[in-house]
Amino acid sequence: MKEEDMRKFSPALIAVVTLLLTLLPGKASAATLTEVTNFGTNPTNLRMHIYVPDTVPSRPAVLVAVHYCTGSGPAFHSGTEFARLADRYGFIVVYPSATRSGQCFDVSSPQALKRNGGSDPVGIMSMVRYTLQRYNGDAGRVYVTGSSSGAMMTNVLLGDYPDVFKAGAAFAGVPFGCFATTDGSGWNSTCAQGNLVKTPQQWGDLVRAAYPGYTGARPRMQIWHGTADSTLRYPNFTEQIKQWTNVSGLSQTPTSTDRPQSTWTRTRYGSQVEAISIQNGSHNILTAGMAQYAIDFFGLSRR
Repeated sequence: MKEEDMRKFSPALIAVVTLLLTLLPGKASAATLTEVTNFGTNPTNLRMHIYVPDTVPSRPAVLVAVHYCTGSGPAFHSGTEFARLADRYGFIVVYPSATRSGQCFDVSSPQALKRNGGSDPVGIMSMVRYTLQRYNGDAGRVYVTGSSSGAMMTNVLLGDYPDVFKAGAAFAGVPFGCFATTDGSGWNSTCAQGNLVKTPQQWGDLVRAAYPGYTGARPRMQIWHGTADSTLRYPNFTEQIKQWTNVSGLSQTPTSTDRPQSTWTRTRYGSQVEAISIQNGSHNILTAGMAQYAIDFFGLSRR
């Protein structure tokens, strides 16, 4: 439009038209998944991708979202709802990628099961520190979630760094320390088959041994598992409940039970531990709508 034509309209009308144009549907988002390099100490050469929504608060929360075996950070970004929920609620999502054969995370070595011991948890912690510093993140609102290998890593990170992570949500995982091996293997068949059974105290002691002397608050935990999981079998659901209720000093008896959906049974243990059993659910348990429950459990849906 020519300048002389613009003069025909009042400044107020021009302002209204400009506002309406900005509100038209279909306006493209500028936010994209971005790879970050040189983010800090990274002993196992993990890759890091980050998703920062177009609009975040001055001190945004940070969610670490950890992929399954054979997966990657970008695949977990595109195949889950966490980025869309980040757009809605204004938090940042960090997506680590495992680079070893099979793209599984190390949840079994002595290094991984000890605070600052080395391996993948140290690299992921470097990603968290980078994000908090680079984006003025809220260190009091850091969370982790994952599926399968990522769910196992969720358990590991909550055990190694209880002072960093406020809460976690594990979709088809195993307890902290369940996959532990001493021969360098990344697979523990006894645990995977649901045959590693311990008392709540024994499971809790494994977590406490990861950070000896820690007396601060423990992270909240949300546990998801399908009863028909043939990869990491269903008894691991109960063993995780035993572990995290013990860590939090809670009874094994639920304080409430309900059914958010017809095939779901949710048990709560105070406000600290929440467990959702999916009747006939397979190993690929993380399906549409579940991410919202995790975000609600974290409190990220409340700005």
